[in-house]
Amino acid sequence: MKKYLYIFKSEVMTSLQYILDNIFGFIGYFIMIFIFLNLWRYIYSDPGEIINGYTMNQMIWYVIITEILWSVMSGRKFCKSIINDVRSGNIAYNINKPYNYISYCISSHLGECFIRAIVYILLAFITGYLFLGEFPNITISSFILVIIVGILSLVINTLIVIFIGLFSFIIEDSSPFYWIYSKLLLVLGTIFPIEFFPERIRCVLEYSPIYVLSYGPAKLFVDFSFSNFISILTAQIIYVLISYLLCLQIYKKGVKNLNVNGG
Repeated sequence: MKKYLYIFKSEVMTSLQYILDNIFGFIGYFIMIFIFLNLWRYIYSDPGEIINGYTMNQMIWYVIITEILWSVMSGRKFCKSIINDVRSGNIAYNINKPYNYISYCISSHLGECFIRAIVYILLAFITGYLFLGEFPNITISSFILVIIVGILSLVINTLIVIFIGLFSFIIEDSSPFYWIYSKLLLVLGTIFPIEFFPERIRCVLEYSPIYVLSYGPAKLFVDFSFSNFISILTAQIIYVLISYLLCLQIYKKGVKNLNVNGG
């Protein structure tokens, strides 16, 4: 466990050297929030109006949180590095190293995301307060629970990206699958809550990664309830276990095939 914590700390220290990149990267995030702020102000004729269970302020804070998650969880380079390890055969050499490759990837990516998450959360909360003049009605204890759910969403996303990268064991290049995954997460999990979709689509989304990655943390932040927290946390734990087992299975099978074929 200590070695993975060391890997995490190393990535955090490396990210600190590029903190200005994260700050400047926030400009694109700010533009997106500004666009959605004006969009929802146009849709809501009255700030106190409720549409599908959301007031205008709740809707805007929902988008602020989901945009934070989507920006922080971006893992294109991370997925590409795993794909390169698989295609070059370097991944086979990790068997003799004193760590598990999947756990190493999780620690490394979470460390990389840590500083970016802090920067985006602080700047996004300041931006949201300046635009709206208030925060959602949430207690400190509830906020801590939301943070826990947010961390688990990052872990699940990391495992999904690892699985997509390791899928290159089966096909030559799995990067198109990451592109599809990231765009589905953006379109279906960031712009609108699940309640805004038709019933048939909503039923599918409630069992998809979108429910535990973006919808869950954002929903709890704008309208916290302990029953929803338990439901989302349970779903996240299930996703963590299933996604980790899938990563482990495809990794073992892929490395075995590499060894059989001589690397």
